[in-house]
Amino acid sequence: MEVILASLERTRDLQTTLNILGILSELLTGGTGRGVCVLVSKGGTGVLLQLLLSCGKETPPNEELMMQIHSLLAKVGPKGTNTHLHTHTHTHTHTLTPTPTSVNAISLGQSGVLDLLFKVIGPYSRKNTKMNARRSVERRHVSLLLATYLDWHRNDSRHRHMLIRKGILGCLKNLANIKLGRKAFVEADGMRILYNTSVVRIYTHLEQNIKILFTFSALTHPLNNSRVTYLSSPLNRVLTTPCLNCGPLSPVLIPTGQAPPTVPETEGISVTRVAPQVAEADLPGSLSRLTLESSAAGVEEGGAEQAVLEVPDTAALLPLHDPDLYIDMTKVTHSVPRYSEVAYPDYFGHVAPSSPEPILDRAYGVQRTKIFQDIERLIHPNDILDKVVYDLDVESCPAIDDGEALKFNSQFESGNLRKAIQIRKFEYDLILNADINSNHYHQWFYFEVSGMRLGVAYRFNIINCEKANSQFNYGMQVLMYSVQDAIGGRPQWVRTGQDICYYKNHFSRSSMAAGGQKGKSYYTMTFTVTFHHRDDVCYFTYHYPYTYSTLKMHLRKLAEKRAEGVYLREDALCETLGGNSCPLLTITAAPESSKHEHLNHLRNRPVVFLTARVHPGESNCSWVMKGTLEFLTGSSASAQTLREAFIFKIVPMLNPDGVINGSHRCSLSGEDLNRQWQNPSRDLHPTIYHTKGLLQYLSAQQRAPLVFCDYHGHSRKKNVFMYGCSVKETVWQTDINTTSYELQEDLGYRTLPKLLSQLAPAFSMSSCSFVVERSKEATARVVVWREIGVQRSYTMESTLCGCDQGKYKGLQIGTRELEEMGAQLCVALLRLHRLTSPLELRTHTHLLEHELPETRCNITR
Repeated sequence: MEVILASLERTRDLQTTLNILGILSELLTGGTGRGVCVLVSKGGTGVLLQLLLSCGKETPPNEELMMQIHSLLAKVGPKGTNTHLHTHTHTHTHTLTPTPTSVNAISLGQSGVLDLLFKVIGPYSRKNTKMNARRSVERRHVSLLLATYLDWHRNDSRHRHMLIRKGILGCLKNLANIKLGRKAFVEADGMRILYNTSVVRIYTHLEQNIKILFTFSALTHPLNNSRVTYLSSPLNRVLTTPCLNCGPLSPVLIPTGQAPPTVPETEGISVTRVAPQVAEADLPGSLSRLTLESSAAGVEEGGAEQAVLEVPDTAALLPLHDPDLYIDMTKVTHSVPRYSEVAYPDYFGHVAPSSPEPILDRAYGVQRTKIFQDIERLIHPNDILDKVVYDLDVESCPAIDDGEALKFNSQFESGNLRKAIQIRKFEYDLILNADINSNHYHQWFYFEVSGMRLGVAYRFNIINCEKANSQFNYGMQVLMYSVQDAIGGRPQWVRTGQDICYYKNHFSRSSMAAGGQKGKSYYTMTFTVTFHHRDDVCYFTYHYPYTYSTLKMHLRKLAEKRAEGVYLREDALCETLGGNSCPLLTITAAPESSKHEHLNHLRNRPVVFLTARVHPGESNCSWVMKGTLEFLTGSSASAQTLREAFIFKIVPMLNPDGVINGSHRCSLSGEDLNRQWQNPSRDLHPTIYHTKGLLQYLSAQQRAPLVFCDYHGHSRKKNVFMYGCSVKETVWQTDINTTSYELQEDLGYRTLPKLLSQLAPAFSMSSCSFVVERSKEATARVVVWREIGVQRSYTMESTLCGCDQGKYKGLQIGTRELEEMGAQLCVALLRLHRLTSPLELRTHTHLLEHELPETRCNITR
């Protein structure tokens, strides 16, 4: 090493110097690092720095020599503890490549290197970026970059230089940010080139390149305005006064299949029978619709034969369901579009499947395949049909029936489908309606499909979803109801669909629909279905529907079938903007007699306040509420004990108008009612205004509820869990400065969730949170906790997907599990009563030790 360094120091020949530096580089590339240590110990650092200084004085400096020296210094720097001393001695800081030592970093800062760096990276200027992009386009660099990328793709067969290819794509993406660049990219056939290079073979290394490729589809192929326009509801104009004076509905229609003539005609139904000579294959084309009126109208004019609707006998399985009663409830339900049809599933009812439905395992590469198929539309536009087959914006909504396309319909209670476009022979793009008087919240869907072929895989794409992610990416399936299956004895919603995925598409949202932000994209939820019956009538929905008319039917049947000794009273809390009544239930044990002491005992019972369905699209919470109501009005000993312990005040549907009109989150005012609790308007938010007024009245009478629970559904998490309110946990989470004072809090707010985690298989304590977030301060849970003073104020969230723990791990959730959750909440309330009742404290001390480990908590920080 001494000889090499001495030769390097004395020689003046450029080639000899380069050869010696090459020898040193080879000696230092060994993995042991011993060569670096020997070089440093023999004074090699000083020799290199001296050589660097000499090279820097030449005009111009030799680039190859400078590169070799810097490369060696970079290897020596981390090992040489005295490198910074040599640097200062020879004053080479301004030419030294920074090495990872703190002293060099300080020296570089003192020499002004930061000023130089900031001149390079700033200030930020879009003008300069666009100007550079324009220069590149004008000099025809787009085609050059595409050719360079294609050359790298062909020759880099082992994918060793992915960063170079990614850098080229990044340059192309920046050029596509300007209109001129997009035009040049399209003219150079850039999309076809990138598409072909991405689908030749599938490699994990190409994932980033594929993401960039899909970004090009959004940049270079802007939104087709004829497909997804300003997506406010077409019904916005209807709401012009605080209350709609809706008259009675027109006759209600029900789609029916061919039925045998053995079932007697239902009173008040005039029907038209499908002609016997019609083949089964032609059934949907002549599918009759029943006209239900308040009195029998006889056979319709025209000489049609009398027909009978075959209703599955589900009385034993669905004691709260009555098709005739449902029709009566529908007739007095006021919708903005004045629906005149009833969906088959709501009329026949739903029987939970007997077998569990596992969470779907998605095959690898499905989403990428779907995205490539979408990009093919842009590359091969002549292969796309682009035929509108259903359009709610067209007056009277004509359905195209040419025998080649599916037929769609959503004009029934809770229905939501705005437009259906046939893209390929068996592929359809679907567009959802926004909430009324709103321009967003596209998530809930419920529509009818008919005219399908047997054994054909149909692809459906809902192309205007808004959320950034969905449980459809994690095993959740859509729900389908088959009319032919229902007539055959299986009236049930079943999870269905294959190749389900959820991804960002190239349709851009308007700034008005995106809250003022530009460039935000919609998302596509796609699924494939193979139908089991030819020319069936099927319904698809986001989650198990539970309409307002269904609620009224269930309340009527509960009142009829309630157990002995149940006090059940239904009042009208208020009237909604749409003219519908909001029911308020009072449930408790009837007093033994009208004596003063018995009535006084009734009045002194603590209150439990339950609400649900403030968000119409969270239909699962209505099924949970159904389970609660059935338990409370049942005949079990636990139900009787619970009724004797509490008075239940229940508002089972806080947003009837939103449910009726197929909204996802808002009421007819176009506002999220669960963000109006701080200052609700009597005219615009009547259900919230009067519910809060009732809570304030109870508080003024010293009867504030012991427990308040608002039932919700959650679209992005699994299991059932609770949100509560805690000062202590909020302080910890938000890291508020609590130094110099002591924070105390009763931990009783955790008791009910802990009891549920022990009782309910679907409940997950680990998913619960008791932090009060700023964005939730106007919700029911927080306002009731803060203003009414209810410590046990909760939001109970039920998953729309399934469970990843407990008894139901790996299974999608169904109505049976949801109703069970509602019943288990009642059992947990009974145990809570036993744990907190003063009369029980002395005899249940051992339980308190397990359920309430500590009731005070001191925090000093």
